[in-house]
Amino acid sequence: MSRRGDPDAGPQGLAVIDKPAGWTSHDVVARSRKLLGTRRVGHGGTLDPDATGVLLLGVGRVTRLLRFVTALPKTYVTEFVFGEETSTLDASGEVTASHDMSALTTDEVVVGAHQLTGDLLQVPPMVSAVQVGGRRLHELAREGIEIEREARPVHVEQFDLEPVAAGGVLGPGGAARRWRAVVTCSSGTYVRSLIADLGSSLGGGAHLVTLCRTAVGPFPLSDAIALDDLSADVLLPPVDALAWLPMVTVDDAVASDVRHGKVLPVEVVAPGDGTDPGPWRVVGPDGSLLAVYDRHGTGQAKPEVVLVGS
Repeated sequence: MSRRGDPDAGPQGLAVIDKPAGWTSHDVVARSRKLLGTRRVGHGGTLDPDATGVLLLGVGRVTRLLRFVTALPKTYVTEFVFGEETSTLDASGEVTASHDMSALTTDEVVVGAHQLTGDLLQVPPMVSAVQVGGRRLHELAREGIEIEREARPVHVEQFDLEPVAAGGVLGPGGAARRWRAVVTCSSGTYVRSLIADLGSSLGGGAHLVTLCRTAVGPFPLSDAIALDDLSADVLLPPVDALAWLPMVTVDDAVASDVRHGKVLPVEVVAPGDGTDPGPWRVVGPDGSLLAVYDRHGTGQAKPEVVLVGS
């Protein structure tokens, strides 16, 4: 077990986990702490218990980088059905309304999905981890309390659909009852809500049946490992945890300033010609990640996170 208060003791890095169904994200973190022998484990974006797929875990001092990871776009593959709404917007909830959508056509479904791409305002579901007034919505939902939720801006880059033949058809309209969708969206987007909004926009209802997160930013499901295979040996090093950020390598003198968290001239800690908008990874002569810097005022840069102290 790592020593309390020592961020450099114990394993350090990023884990790409294929979350199993039936586990909460907190369950995965708790199990990971046992497997790795450290309390310093956090996740970079909640997945619903019934969902599977990519869950990123920061270990050791990499927990301090999770705010960058959480902000990455996500890609999901989901299956959903038209005709029924549920209390949770997915198959785990109780059916709250049924709709005759027999006149719905395939073309109407495709057009409806297209209209739900781009910049949107989305109301988070009651069964979610969003906090309102210091309490999580899912806690209130379990008590039978539903409150007004403010719509939040989200971005849906991709909402591609195809019918699932085994799901049958809704009726004479010819549209399939069950569909598969690929959704790429901004952090904070609820696919359950997107599906429910699609059903509502088409004059009825819909709910999500399955959900798999297939990518978080540059981390695909194909690179994920099973939870029980987690060990310190499979962790990505801190410098690779933010692999999508530009990187600059500094000499020993600058590295010392970076370790002290100093504000520095942009050209000292920015890659290339210094015009990149930031943030950037700042790496020492040995290739280890020292800090993440970003622009600060005119011609200067300051650390967002200093990972290695003096």
